[in-house]
Amino acid sequence: MSKKWYVIHTYSGYENKVKTDLEMRVETFGLENSIFKIEIPMETVTEIKDDGHRVTSEKKVFPGYVLVRMELDDRSWGVVRNTPGVTGFVGSEGNPAALSREEYNKIMGRSNSNAPKRISTDLEVGQSVKVISGPLSDFDGVISEVNPDTGKIKVMVSIFGRETPVELAFDQVARL
Repeated sequence: MSKKWYVIHTYSGYENKVKTDLEMRVETFGLENSIFKIEIPMETVTEIKDDGHRVTSEKKVFPGYVLVRMELDDRSWGVVRNTPGVTGFVGSEGNPAALSREEYNKIMGRSNSNAPKRISTDLEVGQSVKVISGPLSDFDGVISEVNPDTGKIKVMVSIFGRETPVELAFDQVARL
């Protein structure tokens, strides 16, 4: 039998409790040689609030899911499946499907510290904003593009009577 990563579905918001309970159950049932690791994929997200300040926090990549590295047999399956908060394994026709190495790396790549940080904002296209920092400070404009991956927006600013597109960081603007 080989060690593989499986995805278990949990009640949303119970991921940390399931991880803690499952770790205790592994110890209680002596399954340290069958269930090796339990992970909740996380990523760092920076949110830009209305007043322009940044708040960085850890968010679950897949709320409601936990990864378990284990050797799947009837005993280990039963312990995981009967952990409070677990609704089942991800798979087809009731059979747990193991993640490939590539799938695991892709999922965990989002949660490793070298992964690009995602920036979240409530700014949207068509919204009026005031530039609050940089050389165009105090200019007003309308958002024409939002790019959360880079943390940048394009704002159409009226300069000398002409609409000019300007690329700004999320924290350089405030909603009007």
